[in-house]
Parts: sequence; structure tokens; C-alpha cells
Amino acid sequence: GYANEVGESFRPLVPVRVVWASYGVATAYVTADAIDKGRRAATAHAQDPAQATRVGVAVVDTFIWQSLASVAIPGFTINRLCAASLALLGTVTRWPLPLRRWATTALGLAAIPVIITPIDRTVDFLMDSSLRKLYGAPGEPPAPP
Repeated sequence: GYANEVGESFRPLVPVRVVWASYGVATAYVTADAIDKGRRAATAHAQDPAQATRVGVAVVDTFIWQSLASVAIPGFTINRLCAASLALLGTVTRWPLPLRRWATTALGLAAIPVIITPIDRTVDFLMDSSLRKLYGAPGEPPAPP
């Protein structure tokens, strides 16, 4: 789930196709997790007449949450942090470019564990305040109108 954050951290050092490949890995993880949650919901609610709804809610909720919390927001955050730090190091230091690139990569990698919890909590709040109001808690059917 952290592949794209690592890819963004290494952006100053690797070809851009490597960074895009890291997003491919992260997207595969998100998709696999959503499918897994759907299978678990299908098994847990096998005798329930609303099974299709429960499975659909589990898959959609997981896919959206993971896409935001594991791919889009952390990738953007690390990208901007690294871009800003590389520019700042170029302005305030006389370090050679390779050293600035490695320092930026180290900062990006160090930031990953720091940003996880705030991003996860923010995505929970956003989803609880919006989409989850439409269909209830993950795996639960929508409330009757």
C-alpha cells in the first residue's frame, strides 16, 4: 500500500516510469483489497437476501477509501513535500544536485510514517461525513428511505 509514496520519494532519482509503476502497484493493492472485502462480505452474508447490496457496499467503500488514503492523498503529499524540499535545498544550500536529490528522497521516505495516521483519519471523517451517509457503515445495506 505504500508503493506510490516510496515511488514519489525516489522521483528525484529514478525515471518517471518507475514512479508511475509504483502507482500501478498501489492501484493493484487497492483493487485486490476491495475484491477481498467483497468476497468476505459475500461469505459473511451468504444467506442474506440483501447480499448483493452488502457486497457492493463493501467493495465500493473499500476501493474509495483505499484510493484516497493509500494512493491519491499520500502520493500528492509526498510529491509536493519532495518538490518543495528539492527547490528549497537548491535555494538555501550549495549542495551538489545529487546530494540534494538524495536528501529529498530521504525526507520523503521519513515523512511516510508521519503522514499515515492524519491522512487515514481525515479520509475516515470525509467518508463518514459524505458517502457513508448514503449507504451506512461499510458492509451494511443503505438505510431505507
